[in-house]
Amino acid sequence: LAYRRHSRYNTKSNKTRLLRTPGGRLTSLVVKKKAKGPSCGDCGKRIIGVPALRPQEYRRLKKRERRVNRAYGGSRCAKCVRTRVVRAFLIEEQKCVKQVLAEKSSVGKEEKPVKKGGKKT
Repeated sequence: LAYRRHSRYNTKSNKTRLLRTPGGRLTSLVVKKKAKGPSCGDCGKRIIGVPALRPQEYRRLKKRERRVNRAYGGSRCAKCVRTRVVRAFLIEEQKCVKQVLAEKSSVGKEEKPVKKGGKKT
């Protein structure tokens, strides 16, 4: 069977398969490229809940169908978002602990009386 479209070479974008019509004839059907779908920017795994479509088809979807409803939805996977949140929380906690320790040490220094002079002979 001959190609029915513009390009007559067996390229990536010109793949076809045979299709039997109801009339019994065999025709060539142009097969669309397989979509890979979005993946996490940190770990590279596929994002669950977002369909694997070609870029043109994402335009036709609603915004809520293009992403997941959480922080970094559609960009990072749930596990990576969780680690980011925990890391940010622990960093903030560490800052608070440092501040408390600094206040304690400064209070301790002020309370101790400094002795001046040594033995008198």
